[in-house]
Amino acid sequence: MSPALSGVKVLDLTRVFAGPWATQMLADFGADVVKVEHPLGGDDVRRMGFPQRRADGSETGQTSSFLAMNRNKRSVTLDMAQQEDLAKLLSLAERADILVENFKTGSLRKFGLDYLTLSARNPGLIYCSITGYGQDGPYAPRPGYDPIFQAQSGLLSVTGQPAEAPGAGPALVGYSVSDINAGFYAAISILVALRARDDITGRGQHIDIALLDTQLAAQSHIAQNYLVSGRLPVRAGTASQINMPWQAFPTADATIMIAVGNDRQFGILCKALGAGEIATDPRFVTNRDRMANKSELAPILESAFERRTAAEWVDILNATGIACGRLNDFASALSDPQVVHRKMICEMPDPEIGSFRFVANPMRLSETPASYHRLPPRLGQHNDEVLADWLGSSGI
Repeated sequence: MSPALSGVKVLDLTRVFAGPWATQMLADFGADVVKVEHPLGGDDVRRMGFPQRRADGSETGQTSSFLAMNRNKRSVTLDMAQQEDLAKLLSLAERADILVENFKTGSLRKFGLDYLTLSARNPGLIYCSITGYGQDGPYAPRPGYDPIFQAQSGLLSVTGQPAEAPGAGPALVGYSVSDINAGFYAAISILVALRARDDITGRGQHIDIALLDTQLAAQSHIAQNYLVSGRLPVRAGTASQINMPWQAFPTADATIMIAVGNDRQFGILCKALGAGEIATDPRFVTNRDRMANKSELAPILESAFERRTAAEWVDILNATGIACGRLNDFASALSDPQVVHRKMICEMPDPEIGSFRFVANPMRLSETPASYHRLPPRLGQHNDEVLADWLGSSGI
């Protein structure tokens, strides 16, 4: 069976994280994604992260950050400031089903690469713009990267240790969460627009994705707490803002995370801890009680968890239906038996290093699964091939 997006042509003018993440998802399901890069250096992310090395220790020229979100794509180098290259780029856009870009708002207009100009030449074009603040509003011209949107969206106000704890203060989420969220929303929007074009309108449309918007949307449950109560959420470390217990606890040898979702589960937890009486203590009977008295409950639970090892508690609690897991580092996470069983780490043959290992696409479709058929490309690796495929032998 053909891949779900077979025959869909994607012109990818994006750089760094959000856009490449979106287009990699499309590429995994068969879209022909052509990554357009500047001839001098290409995507900035090619210089971010750790260098990939051959067996002899020499660098291949690829980096971990680029490798993470550019598989299954082809790379062409074009300088839109040069008329000959711009003509080729415009010709590619005329033949594309989808164009994704993350340039500063309005900056592509002078090249004739804006949506209004291109849609007149290619009415079926789905044109997705990814920017920090969107195409309008007082902040639209501003630059921005993930930490800015973690800060402005309120995420840093709820991430980190609470005010009374050692090391109190905001902490960045440990990955570019604003970029990844924007990439997801972009990919979903593109698929919605593709369905609308093919089955409803017959026309393409413009998609406006803003990192500030998508990061706020991803925190809707936290924002809704504030909209309903008027109470500002605060930093709580690993603890939940709405459930107790729902946090990390040290054990005899390591740390575990538990999540108790209702009062019945709390009773089960207390029995498993050998302290069934806690469940009937008037201070802790309901979740509302436990949240009101969490400063009293937490030390009691901490004392109980310290009596056994992490492995023992993980086995005991999961056997009783209480969600529990060990706090893994990435070495442990990538080698976890469940991760291995689910084949979340895949490999492709690589002539430079023998085998390229990467994290798989987690979307499991029974009839049209993701596939991996191209290594992340070298800069300009497919110049002649793409121009021939998309434009014919003339290249224009």
